[in-house]
Amino acid sequence: MLFRAFLYGLAIVIVVVGLTRLRSRGARQVLLLALSYVLYVTWGWWFAIVLLASTLINFLIGQRLRRKRSPFALWAGIALNVALLTTFKYVPEIAHSSSVAWLQSFSRVALPLGLSFWTFQAMSYLFDVYGGEDLDPSLLEFALYMAFFPVVISGPICRTPDILPQFRSGKAPSRRDLWGGLARVATGVFMMQTAQLLGRGIITGNGINAGFDQMTGWSGPDVWCLAVGYGLQLFMDFAGYSHIAIGVAQILGFRVPENFARPFTSTTPSIFWTRWHMSLSFWIRDYVFTPLAMQRPEQWWFELSLLISMVIFGVWHKGTLLFLLFGCYQGVLLIGHRRFQEIRRRFRFLARKAAWGPAFSWFISIALISLGWIFFRANSPYEALQMFQAVLAPASYVDHFLPSSLYLLVGAVMTVYALVLLVTYALDRYSSGKAIARSQVIAVLAHERWVWIAPIYLFASLAVLLLIHHLPQNGPGPFMYAGY
Repeated sequence: MLFRAFLYGLAIVIVVVGLTRLRSRGARQVLLLALSYVLYVTWGWWFAIVLLASTLINFLIGQRLRRKRSPFALWAGIALNVALLTTFKYVPEIAHSSSVAWLQSFSRVALPLGLSFWTFQAMSYLFDVYGGEDLDPSLLEFALYMAFFPVVISGPICRTPDILPQFRSGKAPSRRDLWGGLARVATGVFMMQTAQLLGRGIITGNGINAGFDQMTGWSGPDVWCLAVGYGLQLFMDFAGYSHIAIGVAQILGFRVPENFARPFTSTTPSIFWTRWHMSLSFWIRDYVFTPLAMQRPEQWWFELSLLISMVIFGVWHKGTLLFLLFGCYQGVLLIGHRRFQEIRRRFRFLARKAAWGPAFSWFISIALISLGWIFFRANSPYEALQMFQAVLAPASYVDHFLPSSLYLLVGAVMTVYALVLLVTYALDRYSSGKAIARSQVIAVLAHERWVWIAPIYLFASLAVLLLIHHLPQNGPGPFMYAGY
């Protein structure tokens, strides 16, 4: 892991120097592509072969679509990409639980790293070309789009119209790019450390992972603690990684899509899913939900399209019953929210906004969304059923079986994160001029944040690292989302 981190750091330095000194667009693109493939090969040489094959096939289909907008060519391309996903991502999962001898041999097929992300990038390119976007990437540019090393492993999912002009630009990385990118990377590293701490616990074996993997019975408070705690753990892990990926791209002078926008401040499920894993949510909205919903005007069809979209969101992560249920659950939440809005509009007395309305809406929304993480993390459908039964049984709320240290840890992370959001919100208001700083000290804190934030980050990171260092190194890998 340290050797690979060294390679990535060296590659960033080489690219920054190269982009600063090279003026030829082709030379800059060759440098980026070569280093992207060198780094990707370190994860598995045949992974690179699969990526290269996908790149060539999708580029040729895209060229065909540019010459003639053929529905057959489009659906052939989509079918090939879905077949690629199915072969490496879903067939091994099916084979693992199958008793058919010839099928079981597929259970040992490894999933190429980032397959789900760069396959969706390829399909968005085909959809955009078919839709009339003026896209004419060279093979070199398209290969770079598919393999760009800051995002190839786990996103954010990029789109050709956004990233292609940047690959063609001769702009060198600026000092502002460097410091802004480093700040994003530092934030991401700290968030991922916090995710590891939540997973392992303050005391050995008393974290979120043990709560799901080692227990066989839960009380109502236990389930809520695990559901909320796992949501925080997943957020810190994936949003942290996204900060690192976005930060590295920024250091190189590129802008890639944001992936999270303070999702836990959402007051409705609809808002939440425009702030969580945004590059995937918007991909599904633009290429699945919108085309489906436009086929028929009836409300039932709109809601069915919404449900189908969320099911795809679920099974995109993994082709199991639990992830199918996760997608169904979140789809039902979105449909229920729309129905409730219609009831409020129909009955005016429900439409009156009480002072406590937003807070109550936030509490209910986050609570229901948190319960959905049970499907995302449970080890089996039976375990998920047990946990939901505990939530719905009043008698299960009289006791708890999880260690108190885990409750304290989850509560502490929630509190600190809420304070960070509040302080950030206040400082943003001062910085934008929406609020007047009555103190010169507050004004300095708002405009020169890294003067005081950097030492706090350093202290907090060292504290979390010290805690993690004294815990065993078993459990999931350093990045939870890499397996999806």
